[in-house]
Amino acid sequence: MLALEGRNAIITGASQGLGLAIARAYVSEGANVMLCAREPLALEKGAVELREVAPGRKVLAEPADVSNDAEVQRVVARAIAEFCQIHILVNNAGIYGPKGRIEDVDWAEWTRAVEVNLYGSVLLCRHLVPHMRGHGYGKIVQLSGGGATSPLPRISAYAASKAAVVRFAETLAEETRDVAIDVNSIAPGPLNTRLLDDVLAAGPEQVGADFYARAIEQKKAGGAPLDRGAALAVFLASAASDGITGKLLSAIWDPWEMLAELRHDLAGDVYTLRRIIPKDRGLTWGDR
Repeated sequence: MLALEGRNAIITGASQGLGLAIARAYVSEGANVMLCAREPLALEKGAVELREVAPGRKVLAEPADVSNDAEVQRVVARAIAEFCQIHILVNNAGIYGPKGRIEDVDWAEWTRAVEVNLYGSVLLCRHLVPHMRGHGYGKIVQLSGGGATSPLPRISAYAASKAAVVRFAETLAEETRDVAIDVNSIAPGPLNTRLLDDVLAAGPEQVGADFYARAIEQKKAGGAPLDRGAALAVFLASAASDGITGKLLSAIWDPWEMLAELRHDLAGDVYTLRRIIPKDRGLTWGDR
């Protein structure tokens, strides 16, 4: 039996890159999908590809800006009307935003990045969670990024918003734990997608010499495989991960394939954002 047989999903940012790779993996594993992105032509092109990959699956394309409340409501309403039940939400839509020092960047662009990355994720959850509650089941997969776990100088809007969406996912996991809705975040690793192209186009003056140099090396090396992040997204959307919630998982570093057998070890703060205190680093002061 396919891992996602009979399940229906909404995937944002699904016209290219990791979002499209996740959608491809989902239909290959038996799911029906609604693709969501801002550009209608690219979105429909992706939908055509998926229909060819899995002709027996229902693939819908719904253009929308995830930061717009009315458009998000339209996406959710159509998905429910077409599929009856939505089992999975993948919040993948995201942008880097402006690059440069905080005192130099355009403020409207900075806030726009937060609107897309954070508000967009929250809005989809806000309008879909009641539906999932009504069915007593759901899977929410949030795409994180390097900004969630470490500083990203000169890309502060992206870093701040990605840290926020991970904490929101952890919080929503607690709000929905009693109704079998699992909420988890994925760190897919350094991907060679349009976000990397944005960094290279910005140049070292805007993103910093060190970050730019790493981007150049990543471009040459090929980056993390999209299929790895997509495979983790399949696991988190499947019954195999039932009960695993509130976690931030690395697609390339964590042994997530084993977590179904290790779920009893995940009750605490393993794979969550937390504050490091002095004793965590072998120091003897400031332990309280």
